Parts: sequence; structure tokens; C-alpha cells
Amino acid sequence: MASSSSGVRSWRTAFLTLRDETLTSPPPHTLFALLRDLVLSLPSDSLVAAASDLPPHEVTSDVMLLAELASAVSECQGAADTLVRVCHLIHDVSCRILREIDSASCTVMLSFLQKTVECSLGISSTQSIILESTARMKAVTEILDVLRFTVKACGRNNSLSQSTQLIRLLLSVIACLHFELNNLFHSNGTNTPAANSGIGDSKWNGLWDMQTIAFSMIGDALSRTGSSMEANLWQSVVEVLRKLMDFLASKNLIVENNAMSRFYTTLFNCLHLVLSEPKGSLSEHVAGFVATLQMFFMYGLPSRSSLPPATTGSKDKSFSSPDMKSGQLDCRQSEHGRYRPPHLRKREGTKINLVDAQSSSVSEPSKYGFASSDSDHSDSDGLVKDGDRYRTSKVRLAAIICIQDLCHADPKWLTSLWTLLLPENDVLQQRKYQATLMTCLIFDPVIKIRIESATTIAAMLDKHSSILLQVAEYRDSSKCGSFTTLSSSLGQKLMQLHTGLLCLMQRETHSGLLASLFKALMLLISATPYSRMPGELLPTVIASLRARIMENLALKNENIGLLLSDLSCLGTALSKSPPSLHVLKLLEEGASGHTQRESSVPLLLLQLSERGRHPAIRFEAFQALRAISHNYPNIVNRFWEQISATVYELLQIQILDDSSSEVVGSCTGEIGKTLGSTMERCIMAGIKVLDECLRAASGFKGAVDLLECRLQDIQQISDSSRRKRISSAPSYELDGLGASSNYTADCQSGCEQWNGMIEKHLPKCLPHASPMVRAASVTCFAGMTSAVFFSLTEDKQEFVISSAVTAAVKDAAPSVRSAACRSIGVIACFSQIVSRSRVLNEIIRAAEFNTHDPLASVRITASWALANICDSLRHKATELRLENSAGEITDSKCISLLVESALQLTKDGDKIKSNAVRALGNLARFIRFTHHSITNDRPSSVSYSALSGDSQWLERMVQAFVSCVTTGNVKVQWNVCHALSNLFMNDTLKLHDASWAPAVYSILLLLLRDSTNFKIRIHAAVALAVPATRLDYGSSFPDVVQGLEHILESLGSDHSSMPSSFRYKDNLEKQLTSTTLHVLGFVSSADDQALKDFLTKKAPFLEEWFKKLCLALKEADDQPSASETASSENHGDGSTLYVPNKAALSRAMKSLLDVYKHSNHQTVAQRFEKLANGLT
Repeated sequence: MASSSSGVRSWRTAFLTLRDETLTSPPPHTLFALLRDLVLSLPSDSLVAAASDLPPHEVTSDVMLLAELASAVSECQGAADTLVRVCHLIHDVSCRILREIDSASCTVMLSFLQKTVECSLGISSTQSIILESTARMKAVTEILDVLRFTVKACGRNNSLSQSTQLIRLLLSVIACLHFELNNLFHSNGTNTPAANSGIGDSKWNGLWDMQTIAFSMIGDALSRTGSSMEANLWQSVVEVLRKLMDFLASKNLIVENNAMSRFYTTLFNCLHLVLSEPKGSLSEHVAGFVATLQMFFMYGLPSRSSLPPATTGSKDKSFSSPDMKSGQLDCRQSEHGRYRPPHLRKREGTKINLVDAQSSSVSEPSKYGFASSDSDHSDSDGLVKDGDRYRTSKVRLAAIICIQDLCHADPKWLTSLWTLLLPENDVLQQRKYQATLMTCLIFDPVIKIRIESATTIAAMLDKHSSILLQVAEYRDSSKCGSFTTLSSSLGQKLMQLHTGLLCLMQRETHSGLLASLFKALMLLISATPYSRMPGELLPTVIASLRARIMENLALKNENIGLLLSDLSCLGTALSKSPPSLHVLKLLEEGASGHTQRESSVPLLLLQLSERGRHPAIRFEAFQALRAISHNYPNIVNRFWEQISATVYELLQIQILDDSSSEVVGSCTGEIGKTLGSTMERCIMAGIKVLDECLRAASGFKGAVDLLECRLQDIQQISDSSRRKRISSAPSYELDGLGASSNYTADCQSGCEQWNGMIEKHLPKCLPHASPMVRAASVTCFAGMTSAVFFSLTEDKQEFVISSAVTAAVKDAAPSVRSAACRSIGVIACFSQIVSRSRVLNEIIRAAEFNTHDPLASVRITASWALANICDSLRHKATELRLENSAGEITDSKCISLLVESALQLTKDGDKIKSNAVRALGNLARFIRFTHHSITNDRPSSVSYSALSGDSQWLERMVQAFVSCVTTGNVKVQWNVCHALSNLFMNDTLKLHDASWAPAVYSILLLLLRDSTNFKIRIHAAVALAVPATRLDYGSSFPDVVQGLEHILESLGSDHSSMPSSFRYKDNLEKQLTSTTLHVLGFVSSADDQALKDFLTKKAPFLEEWFKKLCLALKEADDQPSASETASSENHGDGSTLYVPNKAALSRAMKSLLDVYKHSNHQTVAQRFEKLANGLT
């Protein structure tokens, strides 16, 4: 008792004296002496013992004073030992006293510990040599203990600055530990200390234990800071993690024991927290992280699993086997023993423990059993399994989650590392030293790890990777040679992914794993370019999914969630474009006769869409049927009656009716709403299937494109080689099929189906309570063709038009109005519609009404319909050359409405602006502008009774075109070029008198020269070729000639365009050649001297250019079939043979010859005369 009181008295005397002496803020060297003489001179044990008898708040206050003063003397000579001794005293006191400190005290303690690490333990500091290795490790241990006590005493209410300070301190501690680790490693030569039994084991394990503690505390701090962490601190943590993980990989430190397993888990969890909230680029670290993480995919597992190989053969040619074609993969499932409760299971190790003394000498290697049920691994016990004595499964799981984090951060980072993560061969064979994510997915005994593996594979296949995989191409490994291209490597990986996922899909029963498998498989199907893979691959996928669905249906209690995922994957596979001949053959199995009806995919989907099924299942079945209808229209068209009856039955269900207990039953609240919403989606999907069937039967190929004969003559574009794919039109042709085998629409069949649709379904669909159902119903009209429409009776035609117009004007739902506008836009393309004045006025006003809608989605379709209406009017006024009798075209108010609406829409967004420009261009083609009279000599193709326009419309149109070409996107710009072509062809204009003409010509030349988009340049060249006379170019003629020549001369060296535009380069060269020949045909000796001098200067280039054209024309004359096959035969470089127009070529050369003769350039004139004579 006396010694206790003496110790308390000594404590209080020392600290009271210390407080008194420091009131005057003495200099650091004085403080250093005070600490040494007043506190550190006393026996440490007596001070620690006295602390137990003092009030906790007094001890806490004194300890904080000690830490604050010690921090102040850190710069003094010899301060390293003092700081370590103070830290030792604080550590021993903290072990005895449970302190509660405030935020300010926490900051003081963190600052003190940071100074201690920097001054006494810093690697770069010369003072670090004062402490020998053992003392340094003891100091680090005490610092970590003090940190733990401090953080615990402060609770979880640390501020952001304190958490940041704590992380920086811990990073310094880890750097010190890493330094010690390196020293220890090198002192043992090439062997790790763990490899030498009994030598350095305690120190080796101690180092890893301390790092485990440090990273655990960093992880806690990172969890608190979250997204608020500073970018530079985040970068520091990343660099420390990368350095340590590189060390693990370079030294192959994959050790299986308790200490190392805890360390790996803590390290990877810390990495997960950093990767999940990236604050900067990880591109330079990804390769290092992935290489190290991949080494832990099989951590803790035996070299040979008790699971036998999943299949006896893993060659890719197995895809052509009968079992593969039927969807039954040869992947035998392992036989599991009878379930044993955990307390009866034999406790076995996974590997001889090299470090643990108790197990290093006598330990039998054991084998994992294959776990595929939750009974083996409880969600609450953290993946504990009796065979997993070191909890190594946690390490594997953490490593895979880190890979997943990298995928979510940016998938592009991993694309170059797929070789490490995904297999190229033998996916069904287990591998110990070259493990991939598929190895974990197929062979890991822990179900959670397998689920995370599937999720990570799905993350790798999402977003950016789907673009990269479009270059994938499968080649047999025997044909690849010693060098494997990127496309071939990706093709091999896709093949192995298909093999593994399809095998697991057939074998597994765990619902959670199956859900992850289906998600990964769906993304794999979406990303795979099946046209570049083996033809049997996609049918194999479809057959496997069909087999799985049938197995599910055979169960007494079918799993609705898995069935939905299966159907969704099946729908994705059936919707892959381009359609496959092999898939068509698979779908035709059992579809035409009564044999094998159960195995037919269409019949199976029809069965799942029938009454009695869950609405969600019926919805997915309809989605898959719609995919078949779109890609393989001749298949589903055979089942029109069944589909029609099923959808009609759906329409009988009144969701809000109390009698519809079959669907909604007694459900109330959110459950009832969900069922009702699902049923609405189901009805909508059914109507969309009918829509696809109607489009196929009608031969719908998109809205009628009213091409203009005069523009077709000007354009030199090989349309046969650039077929435009209309996404809303069914796929009537399949690669590999002859023309006679492709689907041919029957107008009579389409008419019959449309009659049934109008009589039975649409009267119930159009007034439906659900907007999505009404929108799908109105959209059906957008798939109608002109032939089918005019084959209907007049009352049904009136029904179609009135339904679309009424929905566009009166429906309250924006989606319905948007769908109605699209239908109006399609109907407006029917040539005879513009002859019906009343109908035309109705659809004009309906479209114009929706151009004022607040939603852009409605204005987009309304402006599209408006442009189509103007296109039809232009077609009627110019091409058909019909008289405006009995108000056939329309009245002036409607034309004025179209002009004003289009002008207003040019100020809207780009998608709307593009349609508005197209509308104005069509109107500008046929409107007679009143202040211009037809006095020129050009023949007019416009009826004199055509509508006259406002004198200000022309100027406003031109202003709109100029504004749009400078502010609009690519599509707007090439629509402006096309609109200017239409404007130039207006026979009522005198282009040479127009004040705006020079500016317009300059804009077209700039687009032709500077645009990075070849389509824009092509349309600009077409517009420049429209003026029919030299007079139309006016004062801009010399600029046009010189501009075209410069562009033609520099075309071969132009590399500024976007890669996506390169496929149009051949067409651009053709169009530019045609336009240049057209313009050169107008040059004469009467032109300005500057232009003639320019042509003389460029004579060598023009001569060579004309020689090439003459040669091409001569070859075409020698081989008459060449011109016929030019548009379809491609040369090796992708270009097509271009044969110039002989008349245009001759006219251009004669014009130049005239210029050179009158300019006294006889030598040049003789060469051109020789070329001209060669054409005759």
C-alpha cells in the first residue's frame, strides 16, 4: 500500500512539475530535458502501477500532455530514443487503463505516433539505425496497440481529418514493416523463413500479424471515409497495396496457414474498399493487381479435387456432336455422398502446415468434398467449412471480389488481361497453377465463391467488352499456327465460356448459382458475334435452354424465377442478328408436323404463353416469340391462329374487374398492383408479337422511301452494296439461303390477318385502360404497307386513319401520342393518301399538334411524321406531275402550317432539327416563291397550278439551313445538304440572282473539304452537282471549280476522317468525280483569266486524272459485263470499279480543251485533244 501511494505521489509530482514548467512555452531542447529528467528518469514499472490507482480522467489528461510534449521535441538531437520510451510508457498505461478521450485528444495522440514513426522508425531516416531490428518490431507493435486503444476509446465518431491522419500513419507503419520483411527475406537467401522449420518463424509470423492489424485498421478507416477520401491519399493507399502485392507475386509468397490466410483476407478486403470508390486512374496498376489476385484463385484447395473431370473430352469439336446439337452437353455430375451433420464430419486439413509447429510434422493432406448446398456453408458463419481449417475460402472470395471491382471501375482496364482470367482451352478440366474465373466457377467447393465468379464473368462481359468481342472469330486451334491473333484468341475464349456455362446450367441445382449463371449467359449471348463463330454454337445454346426449361416444367414445383431467367436468355438468343440458317433449321424441327411437337421451340413458347401460367412467364414467352417473329418470320407465321387466340384471351381479362380473380385474386396493395402491372406488360408483349406477324405477312420493309429520279441520276452511290437495315422490319433474308428459300410475304395473307386484327383485337386494345397496351396497339399501324392498306375495305381504312389521328390528338399518354405520330408518318408515305384532301389535312394537323408537346420523345416522332408528309407532297407535286384539281394537294393554310411548324422545329434539339430540315427541304422543292418568275429556259417539272409561297419563306428557309449546318450534329448536316439539293432544283428560282447563293456554295465546299464524316461530304458533293447551267453557279463558279479540284487532288492523302466513315470513302470518290466532271463541263474560254490560269496550272493533274477515267471507260467497253457487276463486285481493298459517264467525261474534256486552245497552251491542248479523240 505504501509503495502504491509512493508511486501515485511520484506520478503527480512529475506531471504537476511538468505542467508548471511548460506554462511559459519553453523551447524544444528545454522540453526535451524536462521529459528526460521529470518523467523518463522514473522507473517505468512504478509509473504504470501508479496509473492504476489514479482516476482515469487524470491519467488520460497526463498521457495526452506527455504525447503533446513528446511531439514538440521530435526535431531535437537524440529524440528517437525518447519518443520510443514515451510510446512504451503510453502503451503500458493504455493496457492497464480504459481511457475515454475526446476528438482533440485523439488528434494529439495520432500526431505523436506519426512523429514517433517518422523519427524513430522511418526507413529513410538515419536515426533508424539507433534501434536494432527487435527493438523496432517491439516499437511497431506498441504503436499499433496504442492506435487500437485510441481508436477504440474515440469510438466511430472520428472526423474525416482524423481518419485521413490515421490512414497516413498506418501507411508509414506498413512501409516500416515492409522494410523489415525485405530484410528478413534477403537474410534467408532464396528460402522464405517459413520454409526453414523453427528458424525465424515467430518473427516471420509477427510481421504478417502486424500488417494484418494495420490493414484491418486501414479498412475500418476507409469504410468511414467512403467517397470523401482525398484523391492523393487514395493514390497513396493504392501504391502501398500495389507494392506489397507485387512483393507477394515476385517472391511467390502463397503460404497456407492461419496467419497468412488472415493477412491475405485483410489485404484484399482493403483493396476492395479502395477499388469500389476509385479517385483516379488505375490503368498502370491493373496488370499487377490482376496477376497477383489470379494466384489466389485456388488458394487453400488441394492439387487434385475430389470432383472428377466434368467431361471426358473438352475439344471444341464437341459442339458438332449430336449431344451438343440437342443441347445435352457431356458434363457428368459428380456423385455426392449422403449428407452428414457438421459435428459428425471428419476434420481434415487441406495441406501440410509448413509453419504451425503442431501440424508441421504430422498432418495428412485431405480433399474437399464438392459443396453445392447451403447446408455446408452457413451465411452467418463466414464460409466456415470443416475442411477449411485456415478459412482460405475467404481469401479466394476476396480476390474474386477485387477482380469484380476492377470490372465495375472500368472494364477496358481488363480487356488486355483476359488471358489470365478466362480460359482458351480445356475449360472443363481443373487446373491448379493456371486457374481462371471459370476454374473457380466450375470447381470451387464453396457456393458463394462460385456465385461471385459468375457475377465477375458477367461484369467482364458487360458494356465495353461487348464492343471488343465483335472482332472475335473462332478458328480451330490446329489452324491457328504459332501466332494467335486477337480475334482468334477472343473466339477461343467465347467458345470455352459457352462450354462451361452451358455445362453448369444443365448440372447445377442451387438457385442462387443458377441465377448468376443465367445472368452471365445472357450477357455472353448478347456479346457473342455468332456469325463469326461455328454455325452450330447458337443452335446449341437455344437447344440447351429449351432442355432446361422442359426440365423445370417437369418438376412438381417449378421455380418461376429460374424459368423467367431461362426464358429471358432464350429470347436474347433468338433475337441475335443476323439471323442464322442453323437456328432456322432447329426451329423448324417439329414445327411443321405432329412429330416431336414437345421439342419444338415455338410450340414450347406457345405453351408457356397460354392461360394458367404466371403473367411474368407469359410475358417472357411472348418476348421470345416476338424475337422469332422478327428474325424468322416464316416460322411463327404458321402459328398465327394460336397466337391470335392467346392474345385475344388475354384481352378478355379486365385487370380492375373484381371477377378477374384468376389473375389478381384476393391480392391487395402493392402485390395486386404488381400483378396488374405484369398482366398489362403481358398483354402489351402479346400485341407486339401480333404486330411482328402482321409486318411479316404484309411484307413491311420500313417507311416507303420516295427517291427522286433526278437525284438518283446525280448520285453515284452503289446502293446495292450499302443496303440499309430497317430495325423495325422483319428479317426476310438469311445468309446462306438461296433467293428462292427466303421468306416471301403474301399480300393476301397479310390482308386476312389485318382484317382479323381490326375486327377482333384492336377494338379491345385501343380503348384499353393501360397506356402501354394502347401504345402497342397504335404502333401496329406503323407496320402496315400500302398494298395491304388499300386492299382493305373503305370502312377499315377509315378505322385505321381515324384511330391513329384520334390517338395522336386526344390520348392523354405521351407514349400513345408518340406511337400514333409514327403510324401517321408511315401512312403519310402511301402515295394515294395525299390525294385525299380531308385525310391529308387531318394527319397534318395531328402531326403539327404534337410538335408543341413538352416531351421531346413526342416531338421527335411528330417531326418525323411531318417530314414524311412533306416528302409525299413533294413526290406528288414533282414526280407524279399531277394537277392540283379539286384541292388534291391541299389548301394554302395547311402548307403554311407545315412551313411555319418546320421552321420553328429547326430551333429544337438535333433529332427534331434533323426531321425539320428534311421537311423544309421537301417543301422548298415544289413551293413557287412569288417574287421569282419563271423566265429561265429550264423546263419546269412543277405544275403551274402548284401552291405559291410567302415571299419571306425562302429567306427564312435558307437562314434555317445555314443555322442548322453550323449548330447541328452529323445527321442534321447531311440533311441540310440534301435539303439544299432540293432547293436548287426548284425551277422557280434564279440562283445567280439570289444574294444567299454564294454563302451556300461556300458552306457546301467547306463541308466537302473539312467534314470528318464521309456521308456529309457525299451529300455536299451531290448538292454542288444539282445546278443545271453555268449561270446557276453565278459568281461562285470559279470558287466551286477550284474547290472541287483541290479536294479531288487531296482525297488520296486525307486521313482525318473517322474510322467509321471509311466504308463510304469509295462512294465519296465516285460522287466527287461525277460532280467535278459536271462542273468542268461548264468552263469555257470566256471565264475569268484567274480561273483559266488555275486550270492551266493544274493541267498535269487533270490530265492524269482524265487518263485514269478514260482507261476505266475503255475497260468497261471491252468488257460489257463490267459495268453491270461493278456495283456488286468488290476489289481486294474494298473499293468497287467506277465507270464514269461517257457524255459527262467527253463534255468536260472538250471544255478544258477549249480553254487551253484559247489560252495559247498548244502543247497541253494537244494532249487533251488526243484524250478527247480517244473517246470517240
